[in-house]
Amino acid sequence: MKSKDIRIDFYRGSGPGGQHRNTSETGVRITHVTTGLVAIATESRSRRLNLQRAMARLEAKLADYNRPSRSVRLPSKPTRASIKRRLDRKKQQSEKKRSRQRIKP
Repeated sequence: MKSKDIRIDFYRGSGPGGQHRNTSETGVRITHVTTGLVAIATESRSRRLNLQRAMARLEAKLADYNRPSRSVRLPSKPTRASIKRRLDRKKQQSEKKRSRQRIKP
């Protein structure tokens, strides 16, 4: 990943953490400019740890983004045995229905 492809923003993380967290910009937002993917980390009060976490998340998102999509599965031809079973069932069903019909005088 090239440095010109990403934009790193630091901001004040919200939530618990006291005065140190409220006064220092430890939240990290990394944006991959070419794809528009964004990774955020604000868990730690350390900017360095948040930067590492956000970078790892962005790399995971990019890996998922670049993974090729699965192609659509083409249906296979039915086997001879399955065709024979299907025709046998149809024959049994037709004989059952034929036996239920009225006898014509």
